[in-house]
Amino acid sequence: MAPVPGLEPAFEVDALLGPLEDHGVTRAGHRRVVPIASGRITGMFDAEILPGGADWQVVRSDGSIEIDTRYSARTPDGEYVHLRTSGVRSGPPAVLEALLRGETVDPAEYYFRVAVHLETSAPRLAALERSLFVASAIREANRVAYTAYRVT
Repeated sequence: MAPVPGLEPAFEVDALLGPLEDHGVTRAGHRRVVPIASGRITGMFDAEILPGGADWQVVRSDGSIEIDTRYSARTPDGEYVHLRTSGVRSGPPAVLEALLRGETVDPAEYYFRVAVHLETSAPRLAALERSLFVASAIREANRVAYTAYRVT
C-alpha cells in the first residue's frame, strides 16, 4: 500500500488585487480577469509579488469560479519564482455575490482551494519544483491570502 500523504505548512501568500475586469461571456464561459498588483510571500521562501500577473477566472453557471492565476515574485536575492494556481471558489449565491461586492465574509461560508505550481531557475529553491502544494484561500475586497501546504 502506498503511503498516505500529509500536509505540512510551506508558505503564506498575501496578494493585493486591482479592479476586476468583466470580459463577458466568451466561448470558454463568463470570463473575468483580476489583476495581481503586488504582495508578499513568506515561509519556505520570502519574495515580493511583482505587478503584471492576474487571475483569469471563468464563472460557472452555478456561480462557482474557476481560478487560473499566473504571477511572478522576486526574492531579496533577486531570484525569480513563477507561481500558477488552479482551483475553485464556490458557495451559496448570496455569499459569492457579497464577495463580488467586496464585503467581508467569514471564510468558513465559502470554499476556496487551489493547487499551487512553482517554477524557478534558482538552485537554492529547486525543491519548490519537486513538490506538490495545495492551499486554502481567503478572498477580501482587494486582497487574496492563502496558506500553501506541501503534500508529503
